[in-house]
Amino acid sequence: MSYKLTVGLEVHAELKTKTKMFCNSANDPDEVRPNVNICPVCMAHPGTLPVINKEAVKHVLRVGTALGSTLADFTEFDRKNYFYPDIPKGYQISQYKFPLVSGGSLNGVAIERVHLEEDTASSSHEGEVSLVDYNRAGVPLMELVTKPVLHTAEDAGNFARELQLLLRTLGVSDANMEKGEMRVEANISISDSDKLGTKVEVKNINSFRAVERAIAYEVDRMTKILDGGPGEIVQETRGWDETKQATFSQRKKESAHDYRYFPDPDLPKLKRSEIPELADDVLKASMPELPWEKRARLVRDFGIKPENAAAFTADATLGSLFETTAAHISKDAYGLLENYITSDIAGIMKAKNVTTLGKIEAESLAKLMALTKEGKLSSRGAKDILLVMYEEGGDAEEIANTKGLFQVSDEGALKVIVQEVLTANPTVVAEYKGGKVAVLPFLIGQAMKASKGSGNPATLKTLIEEALK
Repeated sequence: MSYKLTVGLEVHAELKTKTKMFCNSANDPDEVRPNVNICPVCMAHPGTLPVINKEAVKHVLRVGTALGSTLADFTEFDRKNYFYPDIPKGYQISQYKFPLVSGGSLNGVAIERVHLEEDTASSSHEGEVSLVDYNRAGVPLMELVTKPVLHTAEDAGNFARELQLLLRTLGVSDANMEKGEMRVEANISISDSDKLGTKVEVKNINSFRAVERAIAYEVDRMTKILDGGPGEIVQETRGWDETKQATFSQRKKESAHDYRYFPDPDLPKLKRSEIPELADDVLKASMPELPWEKRARLVRDFGIKPENAAAFTADATLGSLFETTAAHISKDAYGLLENYITSDIAGIMKAKNVTTLGKIEAESLAKLMALTKEGKLSSRGAKDILLVMYEEGGDAEEIANTKGLFQVSDEGALKVIVQEVLTANPTVVAEYKGGKVAVLPFLIGQAMKASKGSGNPATLKTLIEEALK
């Protein structure tokens, strides 16, 4: 039987602030020494009082502004009560009835709410020993909840990718999943009708591909059960095992009443209209160019392919190189620049496993594009120059002169090379004369190789065809 998949996502992202959510302990995700960024407040010593981090509040409101959400004027913090070694207070300070942000959408996905809370400590387990590091306890944590409107694993993964890009664009979070700065939980159900099926929440998902795989696994598991397989679908929390590529049961899913939410008596209520720097116009003025705006502009203003506009938006290094270089070249060379950056320069970076541009400078790259566009450099020659520019820097024209890479169109010099190639490949010549014209590119390639990439391919093609008549 065919079943309809429905997914809602809950995404947690650690916010970039100097201090924690309710105290002045450092918020440093790169600290490797355990239990050094702690204080009596985040360790819940008796008699301590929390103080709200205004920058964290502003970060969440800026996210809401970008999402086109409704920003609350009145908000408060609540205590979410449960006992676990990673929360020293015996409760987590979160938001329940009055979140900072409601509604909005991203990537066509409707948002339920975005609220602010404090992170828990991090636990590690070695055999029968469990260790808790409280450096992370109290770090500002944004939680975004989507409506259950996703219907494919791919859409869920793409939503999470777009959210990560938005958070980085706004500068509110680095959102590195491998460091736990962004964590995705998927609420999954399948049904043979419009009524939602029993919901299962999958946690411990540490990559976008894992989000997609976990959803696909659950769809397969649930389908087998509904089709008469053993077991039953129960509302529970499951984990994702990356090694086994499978989910596993962790615990029965709690309901809101299990946490006994109530307003935190130690924290004041917030009235946004009483805080000038959190006003709508101030927040809107702080917006940078958003990812979807940049993608649209790159396509509109430079005529580049949508997939490359997406690549330049996702990779600020390549995007900046494209726009800076484009300012120095003619419009008819935009496409050439687009291709060299997305294929050759990105290829060099991938091969070297780096994210930097080496010693490539925009003005020199612009000159390289001009020389290539004018036909003074072959594609092979341009690629060779690019590698030199990446590793050593320098002016494209000077590199071409030094290494003899300018394209040769002089027929007299090229005729000598053509004759040498034809003499060295009698079998291929015989095949061509016998009607096998598909061997022509091979002969052109051999001539290009003999000219060390400096021969004009079009001229060589003409000379070879004439010589073989």
